Amino acid sequence: MNVTGVDFIAVPTQDFDKADAFYGDVLGLERSKQWGQMPAREYETGSLTIAVMQSDAFGQTFARHTAPIALHVDDVEAARKELEDKGVTFHGDIIDSGVCHMAIFNDPDGNSLMFHHRYAPKDAKPGG
Repeated sequence: MNVTGVDFIAVPTQDFDKADAFYGDVLGLERSKQWGQMPAREYETGSLTIAVMQSDAFGQTFARHTAPIALHVDDVEAARKELEDKGVTFHGDIIDSGVCHMAIFNDPDGNSLMFHHRYAPKDAKPGG
């Protein structure tokens, strides 16, 4: 076996139209491949494709992601403000880990997402 990358991450939804509006319009991600007539579409982030799939259409039981998908942004505070202006609620304040800033929020199905920006060099350690 020779795994050479990740093609996409699947994100479950209970309402594809609502999810499509969120990922395509609210987050502003590029809509790419629609999966035929199925309620599923891919959204491009620049480094990872997010495939949003309506669970029941694929014979699966819906279960939300609870660990956040970290979406890189240049300015976490500005990105957070932009989404708050669109009615998105965040969980707590912006987190400063000592190497990066993070802001956690959910999509309409409760899947966990975050804005993330690493400001320290890759080899930097928190607090030092």
